[in-house]
Amino acid sequence: MAKANREDGAGKLDRPNQLRLLVVFDALLREGSVGKAAAGLGLQSSAVSRMLGQLRDMYGDPLFVRTAKGLVPTPLAEGLRLRLRALAAETEQLILAPLAMPVSGAPAVADGWTRSPLIAAPPLAVRRSALLQGEPPPEAFARKLARIGHNAEPQKRLAKYIATAGNGIGRSRPLTVEEAEDALTIVLAGEADPVQAGALLAILQYRGASAAEMAGFVKALRRHVGVYAPSDGLADLDWPAYLSPRLRSPPWFLHAARLVAQAGYRVILHGHYGHGPDAGKLELAAETARIPVCASLSEAKLALANRSIAYLPIGAASPQIQSLFGLYSILEMRLPVNAVVRLLNPLGAPASLLGVTLSSQRDIMRDTAMLLGVRDMSILGGNRDFAEATPFRATELYRLVGGEPLDTRIAARRNIAAVTPPVAYTSREYWNAVWTGAARDDAAVAVIVDTAAAALLTMPACPLQSFDAARAAAATLWSDRRMAKA
Repeated sequence: MAKANREDGAGKLDRPNQLRLLVVFDALLREGSVGKAAAGLGLQSSAVSRMLGQLRDMYGDPLFVRTAKGLVPTPLAEGLRLRLRALAAETEQLILAPLAMPVSGAPAVADGWTRSPLIAAPPLAVRRSALLQGEPPPEAFARKLARIGHNAEPQKRLAKYIATAGNGIGRSRPLTVEEAEDALTIVLAGEADPVQAGALLAILQYRGASAAEMAGFVKALRRHVGVYAPSDGLADLDWPAYLSPRLRSPPWFLHAARLVAQAGYRVILHGHYGHGPDAGKLELAAETARIPVCASLSEAKLALANRSIAYLPIGAASPQIQSLFGLYSILEMRLPVNAVVRLLNPLGAPASLLGVTLSSQRDIMRDTAMLLGVRDMSILGGNRDFAEATPFRATELYRLVGGEPLDTRIAARRNIAAVTPPVAYTSREYWNAVWTGAARDDAAVAVIVDTAAAALLTMPACPLQSFDAARAAAATLWSDRRMAKA
């Protein structure tokens, strides 16, 4: 009967609409939310809800169950996930392929950001995968966990941590700081089985990593990279910039970092922009802004001493960390490493400026920083996972001041109209023209000034006591900025 109903429902839909429904189905599986799926597809939430109803009629199955964590797929929907993802990916490629082809032998028109990265990510280092046939069953392996000590070989220790964190309700617990540190150290050293690396990170992402687990991960990252200590006095502000490759807006925050550096503070930026065709976007932007792009920590140290600002691609600090980011294309989700790397602080600055989108993650990030002994930090709330202000909406600034939590609410700015960039400019050209004064954009300047204000307020070396005072100081820095020379 269900099959008959499903065929009747499908028969009432034309083929183009069926394909559209499948694309929406894929978006719902990826996002786990009607609102997020609608935003990603450029549709209204009501339209996506209506199409979800059509999908349920077509398949004769609820497809999703609403929970506190969002939409949870039914077994039928989960079984279709990989086929739908393949269909959606192929559809996107077919649509985008003509756009990427040059017309009449001329290069395709782009936004001006395309460039290869300074350092290409090598394959993720792992040990040879164990043969799955003939391995002991999970129950027998679990009984051995209690006998695995800290001196056991890396693969066995990592297996113990995976079972400890992901053995199911009532049989698992979060890892301690020390356990999490050892687990990620094994992965970073290339001693993990590839299945183990994916299992560990996916389990913590699905369950939600605790502050202790994240702190352990940060410690492993710092030891792996060989970061400098705050006592070395090399930097004043750490500014992580790990952007989604889907982001198409210009990196206005780099202009803000320039203002802070021109005020006499040493700013170290470190980051990543995915593995796609625009992977070198941040390097290109930094070069355009005359920010030194460094291939090692020692180069960054020298650049800070001479220029007060530097950008360090994460691949220059650690190819293995950069390669871990590449797991996104395999697992279709961000992993805890993507979050904790923002607390890497490679040059040991006494203060850090971060951006975190989800409110729950802001609290975890701040708790993690406190476990690590961070005393001064600001987290810009908003809709970005990097530190760039959103001045046209009220924003929370989640801070640590002298090791104590302190929140500051930033009121939304009013009566500043957005400007449509002239078609004669590429995105990169317009971004640079705003800095040089060749283009005027009050909305972009508001983003730059408010971002610089958050940075100034974060540093203990800066005497400013309120965001309004910091905003006024940043506005003065913008007015007095050194013009870029041709």
